[in-house]
Amino acid sequence: MFAIIGIFVVLGCVIGGYILEGGNLSLLFQPVELLIIGGAACGAFLISSPKKLLGMTIKGLIGVFTGKGVSKESYLELLLAMNELFRKARREGLIAVESHVNRPEESTIFTKYPGVLNNHHVLSFLCDNFKVYISTGMEPDSLDDLMEIDMETQHKETAMPSAAVAKVADGLPALGIVAAVLGVVLTMAKISEPPEVLGHSIGAALVGTFLGVLLSYGFVGPLANNMEHAANEHHVALSVIKTGLLSTVSGGSPAVALEFARRAIPPAERPGFEELEEALRGAKEG
Repeated sequence: MFAIIGIFVVLGCVIGGYILEGGNLSLLFQPVELLIIGGAACGAFLISSPKKLLGMTIKGLIGVFTGKGVSKESYLELLLAMNELFRKARREGLIAVESHVNRPEESTIFTKYPGVLNNHHVLSFLCDNFKVYISTGMEPDSLDDLMEIDMETQHKETAMPSAAVAKVADGLPALGIVAAVLGVVLTMAKISEPPEVLGHSIGAALVGTFLGVLLSYGFVGPLANNMEHAANEHHVALSVIKTGLLSTVSGGSPAVALEFARRAIPPAERPGFEELEEALRGAKEG
């Protein structure tokens, strides 16, 4: 939603300022210039990106406009699911948790928390590392290293789309110059025309430079930054799981493990201590 609002703010301020200065809006309408710049940018992206990255980038761009991001409620739901797993493991032993992490879609724990169940990366990270500990009894230090490797690998992959879009944004001003140069070439073919015709043609050519810079810094660059924030949020969610799980396998009580996990959440989205306690009481009553 905020991305859509931002687009309208950029367009409103740029076009509105141009009109207030007495500009003729029809002069900015140069669809061929937009075709040259946009088409060249898309082509360059296809040249530089493997097929897998193309799908990831499209998904990431859709997420910018449709995704809600990771909220306090999302983290709270994750903490509640982890709490149930930790308490069951402490009360009934690790074997009691095995069926839940092996088949989470059938689990009476995970089905209560659809936000966790529907987040493939978060769910697989939580379940896979629980399964590794159950089956191997791995030492906490080794499990820490294993989860760190997994997190780093996932972060590199989730950051690839934003980096690819950022490179496109970096190239857009140059592609705008390409469109402008082509416009100048066409203008030179009209050198014998009257000044008003030449002026219109030169103005149309300069719109290419304008569009390249505007698309880069007003739209595509900010989209890349938004996708980067989403990748960082994903990394934080995995860090929350890692912190809580390490506390559990190190012998910490479920309450202590949950508090460690809560402290790994950024302050802006972190549920308060009393807020978490109230949610835990509500989960018990439910």
